[in-house]
Amino acid sequence: MTTTQLSPLPDIPTDARRPAANRQPPTPAHSRLPSPLAWARRGLFAACVAAFLLLLVVPLVAIFWGALPNGAFFAAMRLPIVQDALRLSLATSGVALLVTLTLGTPLAWLLARHQFRGKGLLDTLIDLPMVLPPSVAGLGLLIAFGRRGLFGPALETVGIALPFTTVAVIIAQCFVASPFYIKAAKAAFLGVDRELEEVAGTFGANGWQTFTRITLPLAFPTLLGGVVMMWSRALGEFGATIFFAGNRQGVTQTIPLAIFQEEQAGHFEAALAMSAVLVAVSFTILLVVKWLSGRLIESA
Repeated sequence: MTTTQLSPLPDIPTDARRPAANRQPPTPAHSRLPSPLAWARRGLFAACVAAFLLLLVVPLVAIFWGALPNGAFFAAMRLPIVQDALRLSLATSGVALLVTLTLGTPLAWLLARHQFRGKGLLDTLIDLPMVLPPSVAGLGLLIAFGRRGLFGPALETVGIALPFTTVAVIIAQCFVASPFYIKAAKAAFLGVDRELEEVAGTFGANGWQTFTRITLPLAFPTLLGGVVMMWSRALGEFGATIFFAGNRQGVTQTIPLAIFQEEQAGHFEAALAMSAVLVAVSFTILLVVKWLSGRLIESA
């Protein structure tokens, strides 16, 4: 008895196996091109992005365009008023940042990890300095800590006078800029998985060890962003400082106050040069901080 061997069936395309009614006709090449409406949306999107970038970049370029060609930028760096103001701005904003990190981090952790009566009110009060006019903030500080203010007489009895001192500059910077860090730190702590902290506790870690070894490293990138926002706001603080601390060269005159003084005195080139100095310093520090944060994230 002979066995008939059947030849294998040729591979049939998937579309050919489907019923004719279910087959999809091939898509013409011209129909894959973006429609006029899609091109219009893309053009509108590009125009919006370009317009906003121009709004941000052109004023900064204009400052250097006015300060660099005539050498005013480098001449301003040698002026005592610029050196004193820049040194004072960096020192006071650095101290304000340290104070905010020390006192604001526990507050942000409390808001992120605990529920208590009045939490919403406290959170709103922390946000309030971000929306207050700087002049209102300065007057509030003066009424609170001035010689005739709420705490002024008590401070005066122990020999402490805050208004129109370098300490007043730091207090003003903390008041207006610390909420930026506290809000970022709260969001950073909320973004850390609570289960990881609980697992660390099961391995015998106490609260401080869990915070320093689990919570803080995981929240660090967002915390660093809050540090940058807080420091940049403190460096550019003007209104609260001039009301509460005054404008004394070498004592309370930060570089924004020096720029205002020179512009009001009619020394436009000096004010423009100091503006370029402040932009260059701020950009350099922000660039270094962002580079460091990127390296830390990659190494983690």
